[in-house]
Amino acid sequence: MLPLARYRFHWRVSAPIHLPAYAGSMLRGAFGHALRRLACMTRQADCAACPLLHTCPYPGIFAPPPVEHSLQRFSQMPAPYVIEPPAWGERTLEVGETLDFCVVLCGRGLRELPLVTLALRQALQAGVGPGDGRAELVAVCLETPEGEQLVHDPADGQFTAHSPVVPAPAQAAAERVTLSFVTPLRLQENGRALPPERLTPRALLMAVVRRAALMADVHGGCAPAWDFQHLGRLAMEVRDTRQLHWQDWTRRSARQKRTMALGGVCGEWALQGELSPFLPALHAGQWLHVGKETVFGMGQYRLEAA
Repeated sequence: MLPLARYRFHWRVSAPIHLPAYAGSMLRGAFGHALRRLACMTRQADCAACPLLHTCPYPGIFAPPPVEHSLQRFSQMPAPYVIEPPAWGERTLEVGETLDFCVVLCGRGLRELPLVTLALRQALQAGVGPGDGRAELVAVCLETPEGEQLVHDPADGQFTAHSPVVPAPAQAAAERVTLSFVTPLRLQENGRALPPERLTPRALLMAVVRRAALMADVHGGCAPAWDFQHLGRLAMEVRDTRQLHWQDWTRRSARQKRTMALGGVCGEWALQGELSPFLPALHAGQWLHVGKETVFGMGQYRLEAA
């Protein structure tokens, strides 16, 4: 549906880094500040009023401006990146230890890999988290089915040509799939997150389909020809079993100057029924994630089809 790639960034800690329980928000905030410093030419406080809004890489990557779209109304279009932070758990990384995390890019984000890399380098050199922990970039690798492929060595500064193509789904049909959520899934209704007991297979499947279709349209230039009404009817017939639990976490919003509770559900969710039409979106969702706050890495899952 659209070009996608997952890049693993390898770092060596140069000043102790304190990782919160979930580091996605911290890394995304540091990345955004560094990207704006690099890309912004006018230094206007509000991007919406800037004459370079539609050509500047900062809003293009970090905060795409809203446009009219048939799938839903947006105050801001989805960004062409997802930051996948280190594994859950508060800890401190000492000098000399390694720090690894991934960044998924699609569409324009792929073309801007050198800029994204430079912004992350400057962010972690300047300092992140309490105490301004720092790290030096060691390597950037493309994740492939065969393993990691080195695409950037900071020692020589070059980026190796590569094809950022997600492998096709292993099978074209399935009547049973299992989604294992490794970061919180936050699906909302009327602005409120749904707890495990209120989640439905239809809510999940249609959220996955809508995100895949929107990302393909906005960042891939070609919307899938999916019949959403038909898919909605199929999703109503899907049965499920689940082992889900609620995972709380909070983040501090510098823009809103308040602490925000952004919990979601983790665990395994097995679906059974006519799932073949959903497989392309479910497959892509392993890179795109699903639900709210995907740019922080939320809504990440592994898919197993049987």
